[in-house]
Amino acid sequence: MRMMLPSLALVLLCLLPAGAEVPMQPDFSAEKFAGTWHLAAAVSNCSVFLKMKDVMKSSTITVHLTPEENLAMKLVWPMLDKCQKFELLLQRSGQAGHYMAVQEKRDVHVMDTDYSHYAIIYEVQHSDEKPRISLQLFVRGQDTSPELLKKFIGLIPTIGLTQDMLVILPKSGECQ
Repeated sequence: MRMMLPSLALVLLCLLPAGAEVPMQPDFSAEKFAGTWHLAAAVSNCSVFLKMKDVMKSSTITVHLTPEENLAMKLVWPMLDKCQKFELLLQRSGQAGHYMAVQEKRDVHVMDTDYSHYAIIYEVQHSDEKPRISLQLFVRGQDTSPELLKKFIGLIPTIGLTQDMLVILPKSGECQ
């Protein structure tokens, strides 16, 4: 069981919110995007994610806007017997809704959001091997409508991933 903790930490790093030309939220507002989100679903080609996706639960993501207009993200993941916390600073790029975590070589794009209910995040983490790509569905509450899941699942082939890489995360009352 102790061997799973480092693996789970790696899978979480694969999913931390980071492309190619992807659609972006028109007129993105970082102020409206800030606040608390829950990760409801994710799809990724990250090998660690693929090995661990069946034991993952929904996480809580808190987004704050820094004075420099960057995004400071705090993620809390339920992991076996404890809550794992991660922090990530995403620096804004020249395009609204596009952020970078320079040290992690990570690009994050807010593809679509209504700010009140959902956000779809596209992330690429560049490495010496093939890029790790993920698509994540953030929701404000822990409930996700079937229509929203259908919309999210419909985007999977557009980014070159497949449905067998998808996990719909169970709700978790842990680590709130």
